Amino acid sequence: MAALANGGAASRYACRGCAARDAGRIHGAQREQQAGGGVAPVRRFSFIRNPRARDLGDSVEDFLRALNGPACIFFEGEDSSRTRALVTLLHGNEPSGVMALFRWLKSGRRPAVNAVCIVASVAAALEPPLFTHRMLPRARDLNRCFRPPYDDAQGALAQELLEILHLHHPEAVVDIHNTSGSGPSFGVCTFMDARHDALVGLFTQRLIVSHLGLGALMDISEHSYPTVTVEVGGRLDSEAHALAWEGLCRYLAADQLFGEAARAVPMERLHDPIRLELQEHVTLTYAAAPDASYDITLRPDIEHLNFGTVAPDTLLGWAQSPAASLFVAKDEGGRCAVSRLVRIDGGEIYPAQALKLFMITNNAAIASADCLLYAVAEDGSAIGPYPQAVPDEPAERT
Repeated sequence: MAALANGGAASRYACRGCAARDAGRIHGAQREQQAGGGVAPVRRFSFIRNPRARDLGDSVEDFLRALNGPACIFFEGEDSSRTRALVTLLHGNEPSGVMALFRWLKSGRRPAVNAVCIVASVAAALEPPLFTHRMLPRARDLNRCFRPPYDDAQGALAQELLEILHLHHPEAVVDIHNTSGSGPSFGVCTFMDARHDALVGLFTQRLIVSHLGLGALMDISEHSYPTVTVEVGGRLDSEAHALAWEGLCRYLAADQLFGEAARAVPMERLHDPIRLELQEHVTLTYAAAPDASYDITLRPDIEHLNFGTVAPDTLLGWAQSPAASLFVAKDEGGRCAVSRLVRIDGGEIYPAQALKLFMITNNAAIASADCLLYAVAEDGSAIGPYPQAVPDEPAERT
């Protein structure tokens, strides 16, 4: 493991077109030459080619410490004419993907085709306590940085990750995540076709088709290669770790990803979800009764509503201010959608209509930095405007 961590007689493998020496060990030097097409050189990632199981450490934590930062791991496949990409640990508190990758590395298996495996937020993952920090303090969410401008450290890292993918031009990209709270697995993509169904179907049979355009990695799919996000379940759930492992094995072992069998996978689809976010400076807690020291109190078991249909009389929590002064929600057309998602009646928060909710978190920090939940209509379709205009509750009452 010391050779992996310290470089040793290190290989200088840096993606396609770069020389490799002593394959299987990490290189200590940064890539300096200009990549093809005049793009900027990759400077933040370390590169490993065909690593040996004995060099990886005895645990996932050992493995991450040996990487010592963002890393790209390349495996030569049985068919070296094609490549697939795996991305994991874009968020440092989502361990299932890197746990599955470590297990696969230790197994000594060889992929059906070349595999490029990218491990991103290593420093955030290692920040004590292990796997609890989505990103480092004051850093942007890396999975919101895959669009210009790339003018900070997270943006530069995202840009370099995109360049690695560009150099290899994989036939598919799978990005493995955990949900913030406990809940079932699902995939996310930007549009529907058989290839995206096939990729998600390696892991789960629930697919969300979203056009939110948040700067996530999956947003590259329209312009580059089939790319899906797979949320394997809660970060503390053993079932999520098992699913990540099983899906990863299927993904790397399959001779063909997009054949007839793949197209036959049945899929539950949810369309164009709306994010429910907090207004700036709104405070949030989770408790079984309203806490007057916070603007919003949500019930502590709210994550159990993930992917279930919630009726308009389902209590979500408590608040004393108008909904529009607490929440932000925009539909695909940019219209305010707060009144279509939640209502406040006598200080109690309820769904405004029957909805299907998912990615509900019971982590106040994540809810504040990202969002509380996503919602679609109860049948999985996009939430449309009301037949008659229903104005959102005013921010202030006189």
